[in-house]
Amino acid sequence: MFSTPFVLSFALLLSLPLLFLLAPRILPPRHVPISLPDELDDLALFRRAALASSHSSAVGTAVSRLGTTNPQPKIAFFFLTNSDLTFAPLWESFFKGNEHLYNIYIHADPSAKVKSPGGVFEGRFISAKKTQRASPTLISAARRLLATALLDDPSNTFFALLSQHCVPLHSFRFVYHSLFASSPADPDESDSYWSRFGRVKYRSFIEILDKEPGLWERYTARGKGVMLPEVQFEDFRVGSQFFILTRRHALLVIKDRKLWRKFRLPCLKVESCYPEEHYFPTLLSMEDPKGCTDYTLTNVNWTASINGHPHTYRKAEVSPELVYRLRLSNSTYSYLFARKFSPDCLQPLQEIADTVIFHD
Repeated sequence: MFSTPFVLSFALLLSLPLLFLLAPRILPPRHVPISLPDELDDLALFRRAALASSHSSAVGTAVSRLGTTNPQPKIAFFFLTNSDLTFAPLWESFFKGNEHLYNIYIHADPSAKVKSPGGVFEGRFISAKKTQRASPTLISAARRLLATALLDDPSNTFFALLSQHCVPLHSFRFVYHSLFASSPADPDESDSYWSRFGRVKYRSFIEILDKEPGLWERYTARGKGVMLPEVQFEDFRVGSQFFILTRRHALLVIKDRKLWRKFRLPCLKVESCYPEEHYFPTLLSMEDPKGCTDYTLTNVNWTASINGHPHTYRKAEVSPELVYRLRLSNSTYSYLFARKFSPDCLQPLQEIADTVIFHD
């Protein structure tokens, strides 16, 4: 007969493969660290973008006398992804015929080996680093996209962050006119705001919320007092990861060093750690609250969330009525985009694209 120690050792040996299989589901995920070389690469990119933007602004005022040489302002569309762009054919239809009014930039996690769908997406992949949900790497990726777009084209005026699960709810023309017809912040002559930013033309569409449930737990996720003195709890905000920023706010983000040093720190309580939902609303709320609308134009359904993920729409749910419902918002603006859609939604969405989605 086998001895008890031998049986236990043999059983442990057999259980090792099962342990490796189940460990990722049982243990909290280890966050991907931001290496010093990656950080230095980003800082060099941010400096080049900031310098180029200030130079183009100075030159722009010098060559605008005749008016005919000025290109039309553009929207920079960012796709932040770790999988293939399933809805590329739908977006291809969305962009068609408006080539002079937009630019596309894709940040794809290099470990995911995302394939280019071709068409308008060909050659639009930027130099990317590994990303992970609920980690500062998503902040870095968004800042990398902003800096690349600032450096690439001085006509980029709005910067819209999307995911591979996002779909348009309107035509390109509707989106473009909605953004560029947006009203500026209301002037207050007794405030120093106007002396600081001048006569601003546009506001950023970014969700900025306070007094939300669980906000204290998220604020102390890195440890009590760690965010001080740069970020007081009363200044800590939360909001959707998906935003549309103005050019001046894009510049503000890539120039920031103070708040980034805090938000890049690892969390001790990973279950309360979602830095990508806090960094941008906190920074913009602290630096330029009047220049933000405090709401997003990307519709996300959190009423049936699972494990921190929003509701995912399936093929059977796609209908004209769903599109009309997703457009509705509490603001004066219609929602322009929506997430999260499963890949099998592509076909039914394409079937109603011309008659519903792009028929404004």
